[in-house]
Amino acid sequence: MAELALRAETGRTRGSRPSRRLRGEGKIPAVVYGHGIDPLSVAVDRRELRGVLTTEAGMNALIDLGVDGTQHLTVVRDIQRHPVRHEVIHLDFVVVRRDEVITVEVPIVLEGTAEKVRREAGTVDQVQFALTVSGKPGSFPNELTVDISDLEIGDTVRISDLDLPSGVTTDIDGEEPVAVAQVSRATIEAEGEGEEAEAEAAAGGEGEGARAEAGEERAGGE
Repeated sequence: MAELALRAETGRTRGSRPSRRLRGEGKIPAVVYGHGIDPLSVAVDRRELRGVLTTEAGMNALIDLGVDGTQHLTVVRDIQRHPVRHEVIHLDFVVVRRDEVITVEVPIVLEGTAEKVRREAGTVDQVQFALTVSGKPGSFPNELTVDISDLEIGDTVRISDLDLPSGVTTDIDGEEPVAVAQVSRATIEAEGEGEEAEAEAAAGGEGEGARAEAGEERAGGE
């Protein structure tokens, strides 16, 4: 995978107030470190950053970061976002080498509609939203997709069902669930309420029968 070019400016002042001023100018504060490089405080253009993070490689893109005339092969780590607007407000660039094995997180995305589950008033609950994987830079997909179209109630998608690219591995147990198809809580509660109502109705009917029998006995005695 070819790396994407991005320029970084050095000499920024650290601190919350200077960082807010930078963001007001359309720049994002960041730090560059790794492979013996002293951490560098830099800033990158917001639009240029968005351009390199919205390719097919996504957040795991290889970025050729230019810093003061020196090029660094990097990947993005520890993205901080605004709690309301979800915009990137700070990030780290980690210097890497093409021949080394690194560890990243890849999002897991469910695709398709589980019609059989839906017809039985069930739901597909996703319990794993990202997978920690290892491999060489440039080998990671933007996301791992799972087709849930054929799932039925009781089925489970597991880590071992995910299709990892060649050279990419994970230490997560293959039996760990990713998504589970099951009857929804609302359906279970509705069924429970229905059973309670039936039981109460049955109990009421038995009471009425007993009272009727008692009345007949009293009438006969008279």
